[in-house]
Amino acid sequence: MCKGLATLPATCLKSAKDIKHKISFLLQKQEPQQVDRKQTKEKDEDAAKSKKIVVQSPVNRNPLCIRVSCLISLAEGRSVFTGFLMSEFSQENMQFWLACEDFKKTPTCELEKKAKFIYRRYVAQDSPNEVNLDAATREETLQNVTSASRACFDEAQRRIYLLMEKDSYRRFLHSKLILELSQADASVARKKEKSGWDTTAIRQENAGGA
Repeated sequence: MCKGLATLPATCLKSAKDIKHKISFLLQKQEPQQVDRKQTKEKDEDAAKSKKIVVQSPVNRNPLCIRVSCLISLAEGRSVFTGFLMSEFSQENMQFWLACEDFKKTPTCELEKKAKFIYRRYVAQDSPNEVNLDAATREETLQNVTSASRACFDEAQRRIYLLMEKDSYRRFLHSKLILELSQADASVARKKEKSGWDTTAIRQENAGGA
């Protein structure tokens, strides 16, 4: 389990503070899409809402609660989330996912060599950075590597992504790191709100005395 800010490298600590602004921006960009959905049929609207992880309940208004795909699409997000995975000794999942993304951009002439490297490093049993895959997916990936197409790791990558999303990411959202960031945000918001109220009260007093 992540024990909070103290467990992360210094570079991750800085990213953890910067990522809030990035993610808040992503959520703001999603707002027009939510308005458009209200104009569609109820069936389509419900289906769209069921696919989102943004929680609008008063119990949880943490701006970091977005889809893991949005989080890892940002360099800052990957840095913070990888730091959390390191605290759980499961950073190989992110490393494998990134290796698969990079593999898809590999020139055709280098596909076979790179596919074998990724397989030996992450997929093969007792590999240096072995990821948690079931035997069937591991065997399927081995067969795919022989053909070395750009899609040969697709199923393995999908399973590792789901593992991060449904397991590590949920713990990440409830980790001490995120709680600390959320509490810091809430404290700043309260101070701003109090400051605004005081300013209004002063203006009212001045107006009344004029």
